[in-house]
Amino acid sequence: MVKKIRKLAVFFAFAALIGGLILVLFPPISNTVGKIEAEKIAEDFDRRVEIINENRKIDKTVRKNPEQKYIIDKEDAGVDYLKIDVDRLFKDSKTYNQKIRDKQQDILLSNSAFSKPALYLSKYGIYDGIYGYVDIPKIDLKIPMYLGTQNDHMSCGAAHLTLTSLPIGDDSSCSVLAGHTGYIGRIFFDNIRSLEKGDTVRIKNYWKTIKYTVTETKTVRPSDSRDIYIEDGRKKLVLVTCISNGSGGFDRFLVIGEMRG
Repeated sequence: MVKKIRKLAVFFAFAALIGGLILVLFPPISNTVGKIEAEKIAEDFDRRVEIINENRKIDKTVRKNPEQKYIIDKEDAGVDYLKIDVDRLFKDSKTYNQKIRDKQQDILLSNSAFSKPALYLSKYGIYDGIYGYVDIPKIDLKIPMYLGTQNDHMSCGAAHLTLTSLPIGDDSSCSVLAGHTGYIGRIFFDNIRSLEKGDTVRIKNYWKTIKYTVTETKTVRPSDSRDIYIEDGRKKLVLVTCISNGSGGFDRFLVIGEMRG
């Protein structure tokens, strides 16, 4: 009986040790896996843009010579690059930004449907919902960017806040991207609090890479929306994540960047 009890004690001690190791090792391992997955998505996006541009360049030749083949990467099975209409997407993005620029404050004050995407990318042949990605060298972060703050977007990357400017580099614009902090298994905006004035945030979309320089960081109340409004002549980017207020609730931490020129 004593031996049986000792065996059970050893078994439970071993099980507790294994359980403790899992609890300790799971966050860093899962975060590393998540980081690798996010960087792979960024690489795939770069390749997608490359292929789209290659196909666009030879489009006129193809029309004149039907025997000419389009350049399609066989590894990207299931993606029909010929049906991705980035020209129409850009035109509609510009139109959206103009609408927001003219009426943003009135719309923001009367509408809280931030989860509804600014544009439905499936209409342009893009079915994974990716509009581009965020690249922040200082904190070694590359994560995909989606339109609309619905849960499935927030659990995969950065989400564009509807009713703010789409990040395409327009004059008099303010693009707001939200990201989780403390999300189990992925690192999103956890480390943006390390950013300082002068640091660089890059946004890669289907048309170009936009470089923003950090001008300010701050913590605000959830009801304080002054920093997300468009200001004439400024090209702003605002990264936002939740941060504990020390009383069981959450404030918002903002990283404000500006595109020069």
